[in-house]
Amino acid sequence: MNEKITAKEVRLISVDGEQLGIVPTEEALERAQEDGLDLMEVSPNADPPVCRILNFGKLKYEEKKKIQINKKKQHVIKLKEIRLRPRIEDHDLMTKLNMGKKFLNDGCKLKITLIFRGRELSRIDLGKDVMDRVIEELSEVAEVEKDIPLEGRRMSVVLSAKQ
Repeated sequence: MNEKITAKEVRLISVDGEQLGIVPTEEALERAQEDGLDLMEVSPNADPPVCRILNFGKLKYEEKKKIQINKKKQHVIKLKEIRLRPRIEDHDLMTKLNMGKKFLNDGCKLKITLIFRGRELSRIDLGKDVMDRVIEELSEVAEVEKDIPLEGRRMSVVLSAKQ
């Protein structure tokens, strides 16, 4: 990648990293072209500017690989949600809790949301009973991370797996 270098002279660094001294810009470009490589300006604010002979395509490839490796090492915690109703039957509740256990074992956080509709809002005590039962059933594999009491028509709790 031969960018326009406006200085008359540049400090040149070879592929191996050894300093070749201060040379005219044209000579630096010729040396890079002889080797089939590119001349890249490393430090434009220096006096004289510092340029390096290198393979620009290889440099871009290595940067891309570093980004991919860093992305691979990064651990993203997912939040899975289970929605319940206050008058849920036992079997349905156990089915949803089994899925919740599976999510927790996979390393996800689990948000359990209890949704009230219509007149169910007048019987919040039923919802609290269901939520207490859920926390009790999952207590061996999870611990409460964040308890959100009634928020509008929803009651939520966030659980994370025990260490």
